[in-house]
Amino acid sequence: QVQVEESGGGSVQPGGSLRLSCAASGNFIRINAMGWHRQAPGKQRELVAHVGSGGTNYADSVKGRFTISRDSAKNTVYLQMNSLKPEDTAVYYCNADIRDYVGRYKVIWGQGTQVTVSS
Repeated sequence: QVQVEESGGGSVQPGGSLRLSCAASGNFIRINAMGWHRQAPGKQRELVAHVGSGGTNYADSVKGRFTISRDSAKNTVYLQMNSLKPEDTAVYYCNADIRDYVGRYKVIWGQGTQVTVSS
């Protein structure tokens, strides 16, 4: 079984910063990629940032403000969020694209962590 667990959410004023962490654990051969999505009330879940063998990519709305990084030795991915705006308010979900011991590829999702940006 593979688990993904996020941490680091919270409340912050506009212009502030938060750092999210996500760790994957369990039985798998390899993590191919990890990323962050978010879902605001009444909206669809959207990609925020992604890091894999091909590099990193970001949603246009967060470019220049958010930075994704990965520690492969710890099976962990981070999302540094700077210059936060009220429209960044959402539940942030981490995902890990893994390959298990029988060769199957799976996407594992975390439970989500709330980020609230408000004055």
